[in-house]
Amino acid sequence: MVLFLLIFFLHSPITLAAKHPHKEKEYQSVWCAQHNGITEYILDDKARVDCLTEDYAIEFDFAYKWAEAVGQALYYAAKTNKKPGIVIIIEKERDKRSLKRLEILTDKYNIKLWTMTPSDL
Repeated sequence: MVLFLLIFFLHSPITLAAKHPHKEKEYQSVWCAQHNGITEYILDDKARVDCLTEDYAIEFDFAYKWAEAVGQALYYAAKTNKKPGIVIIIEKERDKRSLKRLEILTDKYNIKLWTMTPSDL
C-alpha cells in the first residue's frame, strides 16, 4: 500500500505541474505568435510541428529533452521542406549543460537554435 501511494503521488498532476513553472504550449504560443508562425501544423502523417514559420519547422522542448528535439526538428524539416529549428526552454541553471550538448549538434547539422526562459512569457 505504501508503494502504491508513493507511485501515485510521484505521478500525480500536482507533482507534474510543479515540475515546470509553465507548460511547453505557453512558450510555443508566445514565440510562434511573435514570429508569425502557425502552431501545431499537422503533417500528412498526423505528426504536429510545434511552430511552422516561412523558413523553419520548429520543435519546442524543455532542456532535458534536447536529444529528442534534434530528431523531431530534422524530421519536421524534411517533411515540410523548411529549415530545422529548435526552441529550447531553459528554466534552471543545470539546463545549461543540456544546452551546451545541444549546441554541438545544432552547429554540426545546421539547425537554428533559439532559447526561451520563463521571463520571456
